[in-house]
Amino acid sequence: MTSVESKLSTLYQHRFDDADLAFKAATWTILCEQYFARWIRATDTVLDLGAGSCEFINAIAARRRLAVDLNPDTKRAAAPDVEVHLTRSDDMTGIESDDIDVVFSSNFFEHLPDPDALMATLAETRRVLAPGGRLLVMMPNIRYVKERFWDYVDHRLPLTHDGLTEALELAGFRVDTVVPRFLPYTVRSKYRAAPAASLRLYLRVPLLWRVFGAQMFVVARPAT
Repeated sequence: MTSVESKLSTLYQHRFDDADLAFKAATWTILCEQYFARWIRATDTVLDLGAGSCEFINAIAARRRLAVDLNPDTKRAAAPDVEVHLTRSDDMTGIESDDIDVVFSSNFFEHLPDPDALMATLAETRRVLAPGGRLLVMMPNIRYVKERFWDYVDHRLPLTHDGLTEALELAGFRVDTVVPRFLPYTVRSKYRAAPAASLRLYLRVPLLWRVFGAQMFVVARPAT
């Protein structure tokens, strides 16, 4: 295990206890069923970029599922049929070009060290996406999170939805959907504010997003 991998493992074991992980898994099951599944077909190949504890990729229904992360704990968290690639986001050499129908990334881009790393990651994402594929991104929107962004020691790259849109366009993507305010900022257990029924209601009432949403959601495709 490299020093980077060891640090990631230590950080996330400290940040999320078993109660947090169970709550996150239940939350992502609802999010996938009620919202994200509309962009993903059962026949698709889906890649979770910065998969972490694999809540999304374990919950989403797809023909083939891949998880990319540097944290070695991702292998233990992944469902048995999820292919885990412990590799950098800007160098996914184990994944063929034009092989992925949907790349999904949640709460990952803010951990990249600088805009150059983001652009390199977007270039590699574009490489692995099949023609007509989609990139789905959810991450904190600094415009609404404000100083809370820095509550996490590994947050480095603050972006607004406008900044992310610009980066995507510069990387050769066409942006189809921009939701500046989507989910609340954090789902850590000590901030739990709603049971499953309330989350389902929240997803059905976008007006609530304008009040509580602090994470953006953006959908883009490689430009032809």
